[in-house]
Amino acid sequence: MNAPFVPARAVTRLADPGDRPAIAQFLNAHPESTAFHRLEWLGAVEASTGHKAHVLLSERDGHIGAVLPLHEVHSPLFGRALVSTGFGVGGGTVGTADAQLFAAAQELAKRLNCPSVELRGGHLPAGDGWHVKTDSHAGFVTKLAADDEAQLLAIPRKQRAEVRRGLGHGMKVCTGRSAEDRAMHYAVYAESVRNLGTPVFPQGLFDAVLEAFGDDADILTVCDDGRPLASVLSLYHRGAVMPYWGGGVFAARAMRANDVMYYALMNHARKRGCDRFDFGRSKVDTGAYHFKRNWGFEPEPLSYAHWTADGQAPRDVNPLSPRYKAKIALWQKLPLGITNRIGPLIAQGLA
Repeated sequence: MNAPFVPARAVTRLADPGDRPAIAQFLNAHPESTAFHRLEWLGAVEASTGHKAHVLLSERDGHIGAVLPLHEVHSPLFGRALVSTGFGVGGGTVGTADAQLFAAAQELAKRLNCPSVELRGGHLPAGDGWHVKTDSHAGFVTKLAADDEAQLLAIPRKQRAEVRRGLGHGMKVCTGRSAEDRAMHYAVYAESVRNLGTPVFPQGLFDAVLEAFGDDADILTVCDDGRPLASVLSLYHRGAVMPYWGGGVFAARAMRANDVMYYALMNHARKRGCDRFDFGRSKVDTGAYHFKRNWGFEPEPLSYAHWTADGQAPRDVNPLSPRYKAKIALWQKLPLGITNRIGPLIAQGLA
């Protein structure tokens, strides 16, 4: 006589510290996981900003079927939210998610007094108060070429001419993770975002990510006569390099230092064993969006979802929002000493 059929038991729960090895193994094996799902990312953000990390698990017969990492973001200026994941452009669920997992995220948000949940990619929910956007942002990923010369020739003609002009200045390119690399990067990045009118993230966030990721993160800086002009902190994940936190000072434009930086990073990443260049996300039809297209990258639409309790308005942390126009104009005029002092206190809530 055949044994009676016993349906698989599905459970959704909040992970505890003992689940870390199983979560890491699941994420390492799943092709849809990103750098922003990694436990290293969750821990670095929590340690440097105080935004507590939570991980929801969907299990079947004791085996993980889906993971939803979240940060409990809190800010006196921008409010509270559960975000997957803090300071990341990716996140959301990894694996086979169901309505029970998304309902658990809603319940967790209510329990933590977070009026909204934000999911950045992954399998997205439908209905039950969730709102999905598919046309606001795009991602840019392409394959790396076989060698340095092929990489240069792969860049469209007009942009390739800009890279050649930059290379003609004979600027020095260095990569590393030392205190000097970090200091140069932060100085350049802080000035770059000030010029854009946005506050700089805490240096402790960059340090925490570098420490947590180890060899999977580094800094590349372009210098002219010892002065850093452009610098980028990059993440390496599943054979792809992502130039994540980068920028250049005013002098970088005339020297084409940013163009040299991205070309040098492509070559550096290939020598590290990468086969793809992930230019990250950009808001559709912005300057950054068109800059990446000029490099020959094709935009791929990204999907995001948010839920708010009792119909409340979602957080507005978009620097392009009209409500911030005057504040951005003012910020651009402030001295670096002031923006570097108060900027991290503001930016900590922009996760």
